[in-house]
Amino acid sequence: MERYCYVYVLRSDRDHQFYVGFTKGLPARLQAHNKGTVSSTRNRVPFELVYWEGCLDQTDATQREKYLKSAWGKRYIKNRLRNYLTG
Repeated sequence: MERYCYVYVLRSDRDHQFYVGFTKGLPARLQAHNKGTVSSTRNRVPFELVYWEGCLDQTDATQREKYLKSAWGKRYIKNRLRNYLTG
C-alpha cells in the first residue's frame, strides 16, 4: 500500500474542526497525529479519520489536498459527510 499516496481528512474530537493532509503511509500518519508528534495538530488531539482518497501519484495527491483545503473543497467534504456530521 505504500506505493499510493493518500489524501485524508481528520476531525478533531476536541474542537470538531477538520484537518486535511496527504501521506504515503495512512495508518502511521494517523497514529502520529494522535500521539501529538505532528506540530500543526498537536493541540487538537485526538483525531478521527473521517475521509480518505487514494492517488497513484504524489502530484495528484497534493493537488487534491490543495482543492480540499479551498472553500469549494471544504463544501465538498461537508456535503460528502452530511449524514455523519448530522447523525
